[in-house]
Amino acid sequence: MIHIENLSKNYHDLRAVDQISFDIKKGEILGLLGPNGAGKTTTLRMLTCFLKPTSGSIRVKNLSIDNDELAIKKLMGYLPESAPLYKDMIVYDYLVYIAKIRGVEAETRLAHIKDLARLCGLTDVMHKPIDELSKGYKQRVGLAHAMMNDPEILVLDEPTSGLDPNQIVEIREIIRKIGKEKTIVLSTHILSEAEATCDRIIIINRGKIVADGSTESLKQEARRDTILNVSLEGAQAGDVENKLGSVAGVEAVTIVDNRPGHLDVKLICDAEHETRHRIYACIKATDWLLTAFFLETQTLETIFRNLTQEK
Repeated sequence: MIHIENLSKNYHDLRAVDQISFDIKKGEILGLLGPNGAGKTTTLRMLTCFLKPTSGSIRVKNLSIDNDELAIKKLMGYLPESAPLYKDMIVYDYLVYIAKIRGVEAETRLAHIKDLARLCGLTDVMHKPIDELSKGYKQRVGLAHAMMNDPEILVLDEPTSGLDPNQIVEIREIIRKIGKEKTIVLSTHILSEAEATCDRIIIINRGKIVADGSTESLKQEARRDTILNVSLEGAQAGDVENKLGSVAGVEAVTIVDNRPGHLDVKLICDAEHETRHRIYACIKATDWLLTAFFLETQTLETIFRNLTQEK
């Protein structure tokens, strides 16, 4: 449905997005993850035709952003991180105003607004000024705004930013409902939200794509290496590095914590070979005291940190 190829955006000497390419399928919920300044918002703004790319192309249903900008905008609903609302207006009046701007027919306008209010959980606050609403409800009004023209594609930039845990769950449920009928592209810093909501995740770092796939496929990819954490007492760092580093299947030994009489060690092992019994046998043959021995679970958070942390 959406094809992005070699997309780049420069701000003077800064390259915010650096030749990224990916496709988005119809009906997919795609999560765009990355640290601050990674290029997520810039990518979404180019996708929604609010920014012109420096180079590269975007096609939406065979429409090009170079020649069909207005037609593409009609296919999309866009909710920026801070919903641009007229806060002195009552919710109902605001939605009627947006409906008129978006060309919703007068005979179906009221029914359409009521449907959006139910979907976005706004029924009980339709009579209130937007300025009196909580951040969560303001986001819901922004979501109703973005969906007013019944877009095929919904683009959400940090839709749960600044919300409390209850509000996050509520917005997540709304996105899931919408995702049954529409293609959704969202950016987020909340990894648990991406894992719970998205069919597929793209991680961007310094303007480049560093990972692309479902949460499970990313975890499988990360499992090429097994990470074991070991705590020892009565061992010297040099001896541990030499002995455990010589065990078949151990690729790297890192001393995480070295206190008098105590060592925390991280072992990177080849996942294709079971090394735990050999590591245990090596430790058992010494006079070291083993106080902890556990496999590190690959979560989306650990994958994200490994791919985006400063080297």
